[in-house]
Amino acid sequence: MLEQDFIIEIGTEELPPKVLKSLSTAFEQELTDLLKVYELKFCSSKIFATPRRLAVLVKALVECQNDQINEKIGPSIDSASDQNGNPTPAAIGFAKSCGVQIEELKTIKKDNKTKLYFSAKVQGKRTSEILPDLVKTAINKLPIPKKMRWGSSREEFIRPVHWVMAVYGNNIIDIEIFGVKSGNQTFGHRFHTNESITITAPEKYEKALEKNGYVVASFEKRRKKIKNLIEEAASNVNSVAIIDPSLLEEVTGLVEWPVALTGNFDEHFLKLPAQCLILSLQSHQKTFCCNDVNGNLLPIFIAISNLESKNPIEVVKGNERVIRPRLADAEFFFDTDRKIKLDSRLENLKAVIFQKELGTLYNRSARIAEVSGHLASRLGIQPETASRAGLLSKCDLVSNMVGEFADLQGIMGKYYAENDGESSDVANAIQEQYLPRFSGDELPQTEIGCVVSIAEKIDTITGLFSVGQPPTGSKDPFALRRAAIGLLRIIIERDLDLDLCDCIEIASKSFFKESEIDVTENQKEEIFEFLLDRLQAIYLAEGVTPEVFSSVRAIKPTKPADFDRRIKAVAVFARVDNSRALSDANKRVLNILSKNLITSEQISVNEDLLVEDAEIKLLRSLEEIKGTIGPMLLEANYSLALQSLVELRRDIDEFFTDVLVNCEEKEIRKNRMAILWQLRSLFLTVADISLMHGN
Repeated sequence: MLEQDFIIEIGTEELPPKVLKSLSTAFEQELTDLLKVYELKFCSSKIFATPRRLAVLVKALVECQNDQINEKIGPSIDSASDQNGNPTPAAIGFAKSCGVQIEELKTIKKDNKTKLYFSAKVQGKRTSEILPDLVKTAINKLPIPKKMRWGSSREEFIRPVHWVMAVYGNNIIDIEIFGVKSGNQTFGHRFHTNESITITAPEKYEKALEKNGYVVASFEKRRKKIKNLIEEAASNVNSVAIIDPSLLEEVTGLVEWPVALTGNFDEHFLKLPAQCLILSLQSHQKTFCCNDVNGNLLPIFIAISNLESKNPIEVVKGNERVIRPRLADAEFFFDTDRKIKLDSRLENLKAVIFQKELGTLYNRSARIAEVSGHLASRLGIQPETASRAGLLSKCDLVSNMVGEFADLQGIMGKYYAENDGESSDVANAIQEQYLPRFSGDELPQTEIGCVVSIAEKIDTITGLFSVGQPPTGSKDPFALRRAAIGLLRIIIERDLDLDLCDCIEIASKSFFKESEIDVTENQKEEIFEFLLDRLQAIYLAEGVTPEVFSSVRAIKPTKPADFDRRIKAVAVFARVDNSRALSDANKRVLNILSKNLITSEQISVNEDLLVEDAEIKLLRSLEEIKGTIGPMLLEANYSLALQSLVELRRDIDEFFTDVLVNCEEKEIRKNRMAILWQLRSLFLTVADISLMHGN
């Protein structure tokens, strides 16, 4: 079957740079998914995305669908005609649905019955006939949060559409999108060459745009080129570029023909915190800063222009003129903020609502201080310092600098705390409270920072659950899942001896004390289960099997660091040869015990009722193993404890082979159940081994 390339391009006004990559990816995904639905085979696809275009190239797209056999099975012969031999309504309806007369139907043997049967060959449609509606459907399914109209049209898209190019092989596919008819022409760079470029074949599209149109159409190629240009420009001035991935992606979405320009700003601005300078230049001017080889910020910036200027020096001067007042504003904010102490801003927090039912930022700060102090006491690490850091943790939110650059929250708090003469522990904790900010981000480095970060996150989680706003489905407006994972990572990776139930209880009491919100026992249990669900997400991402996680979760360890040690021990033990046999034995024990309810008064074993050698031997082994693994459990050496349990396998096998547990003598039966109960309890000391290998 003949195969040809297909290119579809939507030419628009400048698209939002921050969504360009995701929008183009969605376009490709929707288009290729629909091709598969229509059973139009192709080799591969490629995305093109610039500020003025979304395009997808489909390689080796078949010329038409394969022919198909349309089959239908109808009612049985017995119910197809009445006593007089006339067709029944069921038979008439089936024939009508097939578009034929009853006499044209065949029969087929199905489920031991002879039934009416219809089959017809359906010729596959040509690809050129399918593509117009397919492309329109793909475009209409794009995730566009805010659409717009233009001109007199009632149609909506993310930006006004100026041209549509659709070429399959050497032919134009006739499509009308948003009132614009398709052709085989695209347009180059708005300033370098805003003329039409005829595309005679899809495979020539990318090279034609770059050679004749001053457009690097591939988003990935353009991003790589920009990164290389920045690094080369930095190297030329003996510096190292600071390339923020999100800024790099945004700049890639802003230009079609990238050119790097290097400029300077006044050196006296370097007295500002480096983060202030970097964020000011990144957010306002979309420029990249530079460090020296020692990591110190230099008064240098690199801008990416969207054209090759005949007078680049003037372009650089223009950037420098715009940057100067921006940095002057940042300098003013910084100097003004430092005149007011952080603790003096506590009063201002009373005017800022955190959440209407949970009070103000002042209430939140007081709760974080309360929880931080208690958690620090649990860990033996300066509760007064932790409380102080918690109390000041949100004060920088009402500063001028953070008001202008929200991303500097915590960072500026640290600078202002140092300026006020607060201890380094307090200053660092104010900054570290927001860590980790995203998956894989660094954790707080200081003990006080860990405590305040945990307090900040457990306050958010407990508060939102208490007012009935937990995450639902894909909706998590307060990022509680991220907060939970961050909290758990800190406790586990910093090996902190903290109990989740204790943390929840401390946070609950702080809510009642500060805001008179009573967190119910059911809500506390919901929070605990929510945290365990997040813990499971962490381990599944690391490759731990659901069965291993379930085996540990079943006994509900409440300390994440201890939970982690158990998980690692069970994960290793699950790969041991004898582990499955022990797991199966545990399932058998559990099955027997579940059918014979035993009270706590019935769990002691009466040695006078021991009859069989196998049950005597198992009981002795149980007592010996208990003594052996006791010290191991105290030291949380769960791997060694599990290995020790393997020694019971032979005695367990002999017990089930030689001993009739459900014997007729009631007292002996109860005694044997007690042995099994002790065996089951022993295997629950680390995890529920019966769940380790699933069903």
